[in-house]
Amino acid sequence: MSLLLKDRIYTMESPTAKRGVYPLHGYKLGLYRLPIKLEDPAEMKSIMDGLKKTFAMDTFADRVFVTYNWTEENMPDPDAKGYQKVNLNVTVEIVTGEVVDMIYQIFPIEKFGDPQWVKDYRKKADYYAKMIIDTILRNTILADKMVEYFVKSDKLDPDAALQRLEEITPLAKIVPDAKPKPKAEEPQEAVVGQVSVGEAFDGAKPGPIDVEYKSHMPPTIPYTVPSNKNVIKTWGRKGTETSRMGVWGEFVAVDFDICVADGACIDACPVQVYEWFDTPGHPASEKKPLMAREPDCIFCLACEGVCPPQAIKIFQRKS
Repeated sequence: MSLLLKDRIYTMESPTAKRGVYPLHGYKLGLYRLPIKLEDPAEMKSIMDGLKKTFAMDTFADRVFVTYNWTEENMPDPDAKGYQKVNLNVTVEIVTGEVVDMIYQIFPIEKFGDPQWVKDYRKKADYYAKMIIDTILRNTILADKMVEYFVKSDKLDPDAALQRLEEITPLAKIVPDAKPKPKAEEPQEAVVGQVSVGEAFDGAKPGPIDVEYKSHMPPTIPYTVPSNKNVIKTWGRKGTETSRMGVWGEFVAVDFDICVADGACIDACPVQVYEWFDTPGHPASEKKPLMAREPDCIFCLACEGVCPPQAIKIFQRKS
């Protein structure tokens, strides 16, 4: 067991584990609270960039999701009769802020197709989750923050503080260059003439949505929902006009230049994430389904599945 988590494990058996606080569902939940601060988006990006070659990474708002994937086989020979394999995973969620929570859960094996032949699944998932946590704390900018904390709280010199960190993270993998210098990136208004922000289409842009829009389009002016003050990020938007709207939404993403406002997503969403939003003058439609309550999404993918022009992409968290 990782010494970091010794005597600090909390388990929860319930259908839903406080959704809205930690959006994780039931079964076993591991929690460790770090007495450090992580509020700068640039520092969060540093963690993402530093570990993206080692783990599957994702982020939303104040959270970073780190997933380890592994494969199990019921026999070593893939050509043998009865051979089966299954891809398994476990995710650690970093909840940032004035304190940092590291949390994870272990789902039942049925989540992965019920491969009951897998041996020691829960033990392995528990080990890999702790390995993720130790790796994060040994390699990323969180290591510097933890060392600084030990220096101040325990009156240790920096070398002794680093030794303390190494002692409590024995399962860490060593990841070279996992501390890229944080660089603040301010979203800027798109400039007419950029490849990704040209003139308006004559009618709806053909689908499906470009799932790599965050790298293919420039970040543009965000939109604040008047009713609840939720801030919706945008990419490829042309100013505040409706002639070219780009993609709206960080994980409930809709390409408004593809959207024809048929309303299927509004009808399909079980938690009413969307509401109508007037877009007079847009060539594809005069209104759009705005993801006004984006944080309420439960990742059921219903809206994505019913959209006729395939304008929607839901980035489901891996857990």
